[in-house]
Amino acid sequence: MGHCCSKGAVKDDDIKPRAAAGVKNHTRKPQSPDEVPGGSSGNRGVPVTGGDTQENVQVAVPASVSRQTDHVGDAETAGDEERETGGNGDGTIPEDEGKDEGKEGETLLDKRFGFPTNFRSKYELGKEVGRGHFGHTCRAKCKKGALKNQSVAVKIIPKSKLTTAISIEDVRREVKLLKSLSEHKHMVQFYDAFEDDQNVYIVMELCEGGELLDRILSRGGRYYEKDAKSIVIQMLRVASFTHLQGVVHRDLKPENFLFSTKDEDSLMKVIDFGLSDFVRPDQRLNDIVGSAYYVAPEVLHRSYNVEADMWSIGVITYILLCGSRPFFARTESGIFRSVVKTDPNLDGSPWPSVSPEAKDFVKRLLNKDHRKRMSAPQALTHPWLRDKNHDLPLDILIYKLVKSYVRATPLRRAALKALSKALTEDELIYLSTQFNLLEPKDGCVSLENFKTALVKHSTPAMKESRVFDILDKMKPLSYTQMTFEEFSAAAISPHQLEALEGWENIAYSAFQYFELEGNRIISVDALAQEMNVGEPGHAILKDWIRSSDGKLNFLGYTKFLHGLSIRSSNTRQQQ
Repeated sequence: MGHCCSKGAVKDDDIKPRAAAGVKNHTRKPQSPDEVPGGSSGNRGVPVTGGDTQENVQVAVPASVSRQTDHVGDAETAGDEERETGGNGDGTIPEDEGKDEGKEGETLLDKRFGFPTNFRSKYELGKEVGRGHFGHTCRAKCKKGALKNQSVAVKIIPKSKLTTAISIEDVRREVKLLKSLSEHKHMVQFYDAFEDDQNVYIVMELCEGGELLDRILSRGGRYYEKDAKSIVIQMLRVASFTHLQGVVHRDLKPENFLFSTKDEDSLMKVIDFGLSDFVRPDQRLNDIVGSAYYVAPEVLHRSYNVEADMWSIGVITYILLCGSRPFFARTESGIFRSVVKTDPNLDGSPWPSVSPEAKDFVKRLLNKDHRKRMSAPQALTHPWLRDKNHDLPLDILIYKLVKSYVRATPLRRAALKALSKALTEDELIYLSTQFNLLEPKDGCVSLENFKTALVKHSTPAMKESRVFDILDKMKPLSYTQMTFEEFSAAAISPHQLEALEGWENIAYSAFQYFELEGNRIISVDALAQEMNVGEPGHAILKDWIRSSDGKLNFLGYTKFLHGLSIRSSNTRQQQ
């Protein structure tokens, strides 16, 4: 079980000097084969530090990791070619190599970014306000131009730290992301980027209200529920925005949320996009980055998308309500084991005094199966937050689900239509909102509606992340229109519904509809073809078909909804 209260409690030691607009407090450092017990590739353990102990262990996740302050070190990505990576997936930045440029056998790096070089003439630097492994942040005052006399934050990155082509591209991507996304009210505002021979200067909004972590501590370690809701909604709003643009932050934690001012009702802003990356809706990233206490299980398993950010928001919500971390250990490897294997404690103090809705909210974000986790727009419609007045954003998840639906077999579409008829009121609120955001004409939506909605909400980041590519896979919608009833069938996730406490009732009710309108006689061979299952799985499929009439039974219906895939290879027989 997770630890609540004493062990894992958030305390003053957690506060580190931070930049007013965020400084990347990490390096992404590869492990050399010499550091890795047991060989140079494959699943292995590495020296890991955490708490006040150090140990050589085999980490219970399929990746090598190293401690860099509170960040997960990036693991080698060689050998994972079956998974796509976005941007510069391996993301490694050696700290001590390549500083002697030009020596024999070494390629000279071009560290010119094409940024303006007149930083000193426009800004007067003030005191340092934060420092990390990759740079430091200072206050500054603008001397001329539109920001004249305005105080700003300047992140200064020494070019001597940019020792690989990847590290150079990381900086280029961070500037591109900030420039593309900063108009959102919960994003730190980007003003400009400069360079000279020694440094890169990223000029941003100065946030003087402190970190979310500071405010948690100032309240005795936790928030009252009503106040926590406001914080969580702001996190979800910005996550909804970045995820729609095809951007995954990968390092959401209380230290990376700053308040604009010291006012109690100040806007909260997300900072530090140094680990962020572009990602398409159907893409899986595989490099292991982030902060140990907030990293999602699927990140440790090297296959993730934007759902990893939702896990991090779940961890932060847990801390807001409880004052303790849901996953705690004295070593980093112990934290990873806890993240992968244990469930958060929702029984100890103060959880009995927390509302059932809040506990359900946390459970649905801290589900270890990323397919069952809520998206950010879905979380905004959760009963715990429904009493708050806020606009609901377009969800990129519906594009992914509708794409699968329009390419599905008639039997699968019939199964999903039956499921949609058994939906709860909570699910219909979310689906109705998403349908209306597509601006239906005469009660129907087509591919043009999906395209127009994306264009309406797009930024340059969406083009970079190739989110629009998903429309090519939705082309069957060019020739038809969807009513709300069919949209509801297309845009639901059986995996997410399975995470609900009332899933069995929903599934049974859906099966009754399926019996009336969609169930048909099907052979084992035909079912195997429907589900892309090889011959070794035929014995299992037999249990899903009624002997009395040759149709799917209740077990078969629920398994079929999930699109279960059974390997067709003889790997197991060979082992």
